[in-house]
Amino acid sequence: MMEFYRQSISTGWSFRDRDAEDWMPVPVVPSVVQQDLIANNKLKDPFIGFNELRARWVNEKSWVYRNTFLTPDIPAGTAIDLVFDGLDTFATVKLNGQVILQSDNMFLGHRVNVTKALEAESEHTLEIEFDCALLKARELRNQDQSHKWVGFNGDPARLAVRKAQYHWGWDWGPVLMTAGIWRAVRLEVYTARVADLWPQLQLSSDHQTAELTATAKFDSVASGDYTARFSLSLRGNEIASQDIPVSANNRAEVIFRVNRPELWWPHGYGNQTLYDVSVSLLRGVETVDQTSKKFGIRTAEVIQQPDKHGKSFYFRINGMDIFCGGSCWIPADSLLTNITAERYRKWIELMVEGRQIMIRVWGGGIYEDDAFYEACDELGVLVWQDFMFGCGNYPTWPKILDSIRQEAVYNVQRLRNHPSIVIYAGNNEDYQVQESEGLTYNYDDKDPESWLKTDFPARYIYEKLLPEVVAEHSSSTFYHPGSPWGDGKISSDPTVGDMHQWNGEDSILLWHGTQEKYQIFDTLGGRFNSEFGMEAFPHMSTIDYFVEDPKDKFPQSHVIDFHNKADGHERRLATYLVENLRTATDLETYIYLTQVVQAETMMFGYRGWRRQWGDERHCGGALLWQLNDCWPTISWAIVDYFLNPKPAYYAVKRVLNPIAIGVRREHHDWSVAHAQPPHTSKYELWISSNNPSTIRGSVELRFLSVNTGREIRAPIVREDILITPNGTTNIITDGLIDHIAEPEPHVLVARLWVDNKIVARDVDWPQPFKYLDLSSRGLDIQLQRGSSGQALVVLNTRKPVKCLVIEEQEGVRLNDNAIDIVPGDEQTVVISGLGDQSLKYRYLGQESCGLLG
Repeated sequence: MMEFYRQSISTGWSFRDRDAEDWMPVPVVPSVVQQDLIANNKLKDPFIGFNELRARWVNEKSWVYRNTFLTPDIPAGTAIDLVFDGLDTFATVKLNGQVILQSDNMFLGHRVNVTKALEAESEHTLEIEFDCALLKARELRNQDQSHKWVGFNGDPARLAVRKAQYHWGWDWGPVLMTAGIWRAVRLEVYTARVADLWPQLQLSSDHQTAELTATAKFDSVASGDYTARFSLSLRGNEIASQDIPVSANNRAEVIFRVNRPELWWPHGYGNQTLYDVSVSLLRGVETVDQTSKKFGIRTAEVIQQPDKHGKSFYFRINGMDIFCGGSCWIPADSLLTNITAERYRKWIELMVEGRQIMIRVWGGGIYEDDAFYEACDELGVLVWQDFMFGCGNYPTWPKILDSIRQEAVYNVQRLRNHPSIVIYAGNNEDYQVQESEGLTYNYDDKDPESWLKTDFPARYIYEKLLPEVVAEHSSSTFYHPGSPWGDGKISSDPTVGDMHQWNGEDSILLWHGTQEKYQIFDTLGGRFNSEFGMEAFPHMSTIDYFVEDPKDKFPQSHVIDFHNKADGHERRLATYLVENLRTATDLETYIYLTQVVQAETMMFGYRGWRRQWGDERHCGGALLWQLNDCWPTISWAIVDYFLNPKPAYYAVKRVLNPIAIGVRREHHDWSVAHAQPPHTSKYELWISSNNPSTIRGSVELRFLSVNTGREIRAPIVREDILITPNGTTNIITDGLIDHIAEPEPHVLVARLWVDNKIVARDVDWPQPFKYLDLSSRGLDIQLQRGSSGQALVVLNTRKPVKCLVIEEQEGVRLNDNAIDIVPGDEQTVVISGLGDQSLKYRYLGQESCGLLG
């Protein structure tokens, strides 16, 4: 019989404003105070309209939570621990009126032995007071006037508090200062327990053998001899087991050798094989406690070597170089306990469907829930994990340094078994804050104690404290001091490290700076582009959710502007629209046009950077900002809060096809040329491949009139091309378009066949689109419904069509969207979950939406 059991304390709670007397019921914990106020009709949904402002009073209050419970059965010689997986943030915990815990770090879990307290009485009161984090942060800031409180986004006082930094508001999120029991709380009763199980892997260079070292730690109350029974299994079948006596210091360790191991791979490269290692704690023949961990057998390296471009930065998994196309991740909700395990999995499933390999957990959010990393493990998405420091100059008092070290140890130990996590980065853009504010940073100074005495003391955290923790507790995982960062050079240096395409003294900028043309986006990157982006509106259904009054449904309405937190978003979006498209004032068209710009931006960036992968790994990967939203908003996300993909999602998906074809003419800057057309344009044609082997394919390049759809010159056909493995195959590098001889605007249409099947397409359009007449395309769009709820949309056209977007609806999924269609190339979109619904569609230049079905 197991001598260990858990008793969840998830119900029976009540809460109140600390300054009020009346208690209100709490439906369930984990929760945060805003959710509990909504449940008691004391607060309206802060995501709708201007309700965020009406919820600001909550941010400035302190809150008390209370629960009364009975003493569980306590056999003689057992212990009882009260376990908190997460308290947000300044929490004083009292049991029967006595303080048993004080916490000031949202990212820490806590375990408190309460055996004696529970022996004294049969009924117990647990009370947790959450001090106001907003006011406490300002108090802490005021106590240290010598520190330079500088940063991007939010109240600089946030830097004093170990709480999710986006709660103070960001340029994509609201100011919602949560408080509460944000992760599980429970009682654990035991005589002895497994405190930790750490699987460590060593894979041979030929991948034929793997050595697993499993280390277990235990806590025990009762004396006696204990045995640790370790077991290794794969898909439920035990491979090996061994009994090890528990040592006097409550540890046990075993080494298992695995011959011909099944490796864990990111999706698209192999299987996501997960092994299980378990340990049972035995006293005689009796099982006292048991735990298990899933892990993957793989190697993960970050390759940084001198080359002709500077110094490389790319990932190698199991000896395979992998171009890491993917996204950055922010918390999926401002009220974190809204996110379920199912919702996490849907997000990661969207990444896999979109052929994205890597997700970057951004440093201004949280160390994510276990369900997030489990989904990445099971579905094969690599994780770039930031530590939770974002856009600021963080203080380094002894107390906060101690808290940070505990935080780092706790979370690295919690996450270290996940094969998906391949890199830890010390912070997000804190070195850019150092640069922009002129803070002291001497890379040649190697004395950590001296760093603490400068006006940039946080260097101590990123270059001493955190790397020490990673080395001790997850030694096989690569550590990177920050994002962006490269060998102490300026963060915008394109020759080394990773790069964010936003800020920096020398960088040419797309959104925040000089607003360079998106058509040249691929020339603006570095060795690894870990942030870049373009804003777009979400779909109309999301606008409908937060805009209550129909009179506010126009592009520049007050409530719509309020839901776009980016500084200067009005003029920045307007610039890209007027430069490239024929603008519109009706909301649905305006939404669509912003989405076209975002999709084109992502396409130009990803397509060019992936091509550079074949040039001695010039670009090792690209992680767009951002995959998701934390509330219904207008932002850089390519999938909105309700998991509805924007057109950019599909543009990225096509470019990240395992084998992709690219065609593009050189950019002509019409603004510099005073709207004079070029006499000639060069064009290039190439193939990008992830395939580890050489394969053969055939390419066709056609030149089609935008106005009539006819061929303006003979197609170019190349047969039996040897496609370079895991790299780039240049087909045409010196093509020429003579605009004098061929003045009619035309598209370049490329298709690639492998094994007699079309595997990739690309279409290059004359730019800007605003100079083209794209009306009356002769589009033929046919819906064929199936009996299983699946439908096919068959697409043909007489003239080239730009960016056909079929409406996204909840529960309906499309395998492709935002499609370019040309004459003589029928395409089919597969729709699942449609039922008998109808969907709108539109393309660039269309006067009004069409109706499908």
